[in-house]
Amino acid sequence: ALRLGTSSWSSSDWNGVFYPEGLPPGGYLRHYATRFRTVEVDATFYRIPSESMVMKWRRELPDGFLLAAKFPRSVTHDKGLAGAGDDVTAFLRAMDHLGDRLGPLLLQFPYFRKGSETTEESFRERASRFLPTLPGGYRFALEVRNRTWLRAPLLDLLRKHGVALALIDHPWMPRAGDYQSREDLVTADFSYLRWLGDRYAIEKRTTSWDKVIIDRSREMKSWMPVVRKLLGRGQTVFGYFNNHYAGHAPASVELFEQIWSETPEP
Repeated sequence: ALRLGTSSWSSSDWNGVFYPEGLPPGGYLRHYATRFRTVEVDATFYRIPSESMVMKWRRELPDGFLLAAKFPRSVTHDKGLAGAGDDVTAFLRAMDHLGDRLGPLLLQFPYFRKGSETTEESFRERASRFLPTLPGGYRFALEVRNRTWLRAPLLDLLRKHGVALALIDHPWMPRAGDYQSREDLVTADFSYLRWLGDRYAIEKRTTSWDKVIIDRSREMKSWMPVVRKLLGRGQTVFGYFNNHYAGHAPASVELFEQIWSETPEP
């Protein structure tokens, strides 16, 4: 199964474009769910949502919809996985209120520069202590932005714990064709894809997210065989588009769907 959506639903720039003109923000999620079957929540990265907020999301989502969410930055950035047990517990307790609407939960890490106290080895060591503490019954994905780390030691660790490696379209990371030609990047029974784009480059051109300003057709076509290969392995594929990818995330999903329908299976 292929589930496509956007990273966040709360952009006021979508009012009158994706959302009906004048729709109050409180009605965004319910309307969003009439068009897509999944969404990735960005707000949970900045703070653990209240249980009442998650229950409100649950009430507004239809049967079959899955809401993915980022782990709070306190776990991934501030504590770097060390001593983050209480934050993980609180986050999962809140997200549990989604019940059967709960999708994958993403551990998103920053790019670690050379000279950073976090090295490939120290990151993997912390992850090897952290991942076994995650409870069963959830789908977890992990994203790193150091392309040289996508090697057997990390992949084997993720595979051991059934955590999906997030494949991202980002200037620092491999292109779609490179992902396909690398050693097996499938580490769980689902796949997690993120089309992020170049935030810094696009924000030099616009900070309004109401229309496409970059034609991504060529890049999108290069992802088709990657996604088909994953689906062919029986994977559920979750994919999320950011506004920074092309300028207007809902239109990026629509372009993907259009190219997908026009691309014959091999």
